[in-house]
Amino acid sequence: MNKEPKITLVGAGPGDPELLTLKGARALRTADVILYDALIDTRLLNHARPEAPRIFVGKRAGAHRMSQEEINTLLVKSAKAHGHAVRLKGGDAFVFGRGKEETAYAQEQGIPVEIVPGISSCIALPELQQVPPTSRGYSESFWVITGTTRSGGLSGDIALAAQSTATVIVLMGMRKATAIAQEFIKQGKADLPAMVISKGSTADERRVLGTAATLPALIEAAALPRPGILVFGEVVRLHPNWNYQAIAAEQPLKERA
Repeated sequence: MNKEPKITLVGAGPGDPELLTLKGARALRTADVILYDALIDTRLLNHARPEAPRIFVGKRAGAHRMSQEEINTLLVKSAKAHGHAVRLKGGDAFVFGRGKEETAYAQEQGIPVEIVPGISSCIALPELQQVPPTSRGYSESFWVITGTTRSGGLSGDIALAAQSTATVIVLMGMRKATAIAQEFIKQGKADLPAMVISKGSTADERRVLGTAATLPALIEAAALPRPGILVFGEVVRLHPNWNYQAIAAEQPLKERA
């Protein structure tokens, strides 16, 4: 007997498979089919029943396996064919994850959708470095901004954020690190503490500490791979290695761990 189609959007977290929520793991255990992204740790698929098909629909900057429209269509077809379809997405599906687009398309097709939030890299990765997005005496708020807009340009919000005293966290911004840093330099913040975290929470994690002025060169010198996030703000001073690493920014390769 055919099962009623339904879809669950599951946020997989920032990379470490142990940062999946209990509810996300339960959704995977009950899935009849799973569509998963490039950025997830495939060990998460071990939560699924052996007979549940796994379909890779990975998307990376400049190397999309499928268009978003194709993923939307395949997700609905998979739910109709199998029953419970789990869409496993890196981070949180609604933080630059296009989860709303997938939800809206499925609902237009009459398929119910459940959302399982994931731990977003925008807060998890700084925290794992012992850098809080907000801290008394350092920052009263934080911005989370995409480094690359839909048109491929730089978000105008970065220039606005650079004028504030908030912590500024930029996702998908490593390619545009120089242009992003310039927005802070224009505001007289060349010495603002800054950090980049590459492949955060995974075994391949690397990070570099510096300032708005030095960060682009540090990224290049350390040959940091994507994906990564950029963090600008006084809270970066709270990193345990700030004193000897960030002040001696002209030696970027000494500390990568």
